[in-house]
This record gives sequence, C-alpha cells and structure tokens, in this order.
Amino acid sequence: MNLTEITPDGAGWTYSGLRVLTLGPGEEAELPTGGAETLVLPLAGSCDVTIGVPADEVAVTFELQGRRDVFSRVTDFAYAPRDATVLVSSREGGRFALPSARCENRLPPRYGPAENVPVELRGAGQMGRQVNNFCTPEAFAADRLIACEVLTPGGNWSSYPPHKHDEDGPGEAVLEEIYYFEVTRDGMAYQRVYGTAERPIDVLEEVRTGDTVLIPHGWHGPSIAAPGYDLYYLNVMAGPGAERAWLICDDPAHAWVRETWRDLPADPRLPMTSAAGPEGER
Repeated sequence: MNLTEITPDGAGWTYSGLRVLTLGPGEEAELPTGGAETLVLPLAGSCDVTIGVPADEVAVTFELQGRRDVFSRVTDFAYAPRDATVLVSSREGGRFALPSARCENRLPPRYGPAENVPVELRGAGQMGRQVNNFCTPEAFAADRLIACEVLTPGGNWSSYPPHKHDEDGPGEAVLEEIYYFEVTRDGMAYQRVYGTAERPIDVLEEVRTGDTVLIPHGWHGPSIAAPGYDLYYLNVMAGPGAERAWLICDDPAHAWVRETWRDLPADPRLPMTSAAGPEGER
C-alpha cells in the first residue's frame, strides 16, 4: 500500500484536500474522513468501498467497477460524509483518488454511477478538451466539494483562457484548487499559474503522472498537453462561500480567445472516453 496525501494544513489553506491510494492485489486500507467529505474515485482498477458511520447509522458498501486507466472510460465513484471511515479493498489492486473538502454538514453515503456523469466537450480546435463533471454543483450533491476530470488530447491546451477564482464578486467565487495529473506513455505536460501585482505567484511546471500543482490564488492556465501525449487532470476545489458554486473570471488580457471557439472545428479525437468505455472492457 502507498498513500500520497495533500491536507489543507499542509497546503496552507482551509478546505481542499486529496489522497491518492495505491493498493496491491488483495490489499485494503482504512482511512478516516475526519472533518471532510470525501470521494473514492478509481484511477486504475476496481474496488469495494465500505463507509463506516456513527453507531446510530448503518455502514454501507459500494462495489466500484472502476476502469483500466483514466484514458479508458468515465468511472463510477462513492461519496463518504465527514466523521466516517472509508475502507477501500481491491482484489486486483489499483490506484484510487480521494478528493475531499472540509465541511460542516453530513450528507448520506452515496454511489455515483458512471452513466450519470455529465460529459462536456469544451473549447474547439487546439483548445478542445473533455470535462467529466462528476462532482460539480449541477451534477452531484455535496456540502463544499467540487471536483471534475479533464482530458486533453496531445498538442492541445486546456484550462484556457487562463482564469481565476480567488475573490468573491459577481461571476467569481473563492475556491482553493488542486490539480492532479496523469500523462500517457510516461510523457510530460506543462502547467502555468501566475498572479497579480497585489498577490504575486509565478509557476511554470513540467508535470508527469502522479504530480500535483496547488493553486491558492491567481490566474491558472494553460494546461499544455505535449504533442503525442494525452493529458488527464483531476481538479479538486472548495471554498468558504455560503453557496457551493463554481464561478471563474477569465484573464481580461486573454478572454477574447473564448470567442474564437465558435469559428473553430471540433477536435475529432473528442470525446476521448465515455461511461461505456471500449467495447468489451466492462
């Protein structure tokens, strides 16, 4: 078993967290949710998830079919409330993401079917990408946690135009964000983050499978998929707002790019995955 963990305290913020759990065949791991609602999202492999709850509630087990890898299909997932335990066991082994958000309210444990995940094709041309909105406010109920997956074909840019969500105001909400990356063929990709004069930050990072980038504030994007290497990233977001809302503000210097999408052809490589997956996989 191997566990990589980003906690709010370790990140220097308040809400967003992520654990990535790797299990060998037949292994299991029990993890507390503490004060954070938590998802179990298969990255590679299948698993059983048993959610233990206080004595006055009934523990539940969900069988997650999962997927071969993040580039093969949209996956099912499980939701665990705060103040619970999550037991993840895998007969064949695998890798599992546990995005989380500190929260106040306890929602019931639930199963998220892959077939219910809205798949969005965003952008066009070399800015085309696929967004799996499995835990966005419109798709799945949670207290504070917002999460989605983005798949970018090799050579394309996503998270573009650059945008931010670090101020409360019309069309923008404060959200701490984690990017977790995977890249095909042991390849590389690049992530840009930059700030304002008042709140400077300057990141241009080469990323590979298993890498993360933390975005406490500032404009972020593009996420650049190198030619020949498809890019996946998991976005984990949460913030202090009374409303669970995913509201962003484009960098005014580059916002015009969004208007060009309607005149560009769709990328024929999209969508890259679906809930059905390749024929015969399920």
